[in-house]
Amino acid sequence: MGFATKLYTGPGDVWVRSYAGGVLYEVFWILLALLVWRGLSPTRTAAGVFVVTCLLEVLQLWHPASLETVRNTFIGHALIGNTFSWGDFPCYAIGSIAGAALGAWASSAGRVRA
Repeated sequence: MGFATKLYTGPGDVWVRSYAGGVLYEVFWILLALLVWRGLSPTRTAAGVFVVTCLLEVLQLWHPASLETVRNTFIGHALIGNTFSWGDFPCYAIGSIAGAALGAWASSAGRVRA
């Protein structure tokens, strides 16, 4: 779904293409971590993913040749990005809150067992 946001052309397309992917990026990594490492705290997992994602965002201010080589690939661009944006941080926070809530819901509903 995150990749699909980059192709969206409907209502609010500028926001969806620019920021919705950041929300979904957070949710994806949080839920993946909770699925792989069962028993993790959804809240702590979300906080960890948020911190790592924010560090990756700040890393986009640095442009050594080695990172540019990675960023010039589709996967590299999708995973670590290439352009710093202050507007991404609120999206990461929203995604982290949503991911923590979904993880807690899945855990409490017995959908994910430790």
